[in-house]
Amino acid sequence: MAQENVEFPITGKITSVNVKSGDAVKEGDVLCLLESMKMENPILAPVSGTVTKIELSAGQVVEVGDLVATIEY
Repeated sequence: MAQENVEFPITGKITSVNVKSGDAVKEGDVLCLLESMKMENPILAPVSGTVTKIELSAGQVVEVGDLVATIEY
């Protein structure tokens, strides 16, 4: 199976995490919400598959390029 590493495109603070390891996701599903410059930005799944790695928590500050999740498809 192939894997897709999803990375944060912008710096910000996580306001909610919508998936956990082992969850099935569809392309376009919201993985988490990121607050940046007082705007909430949904971080979407780029592919359909199973989340194999996600280590996020609400309130965590992230930088550009930090790993959101790994999705196996």
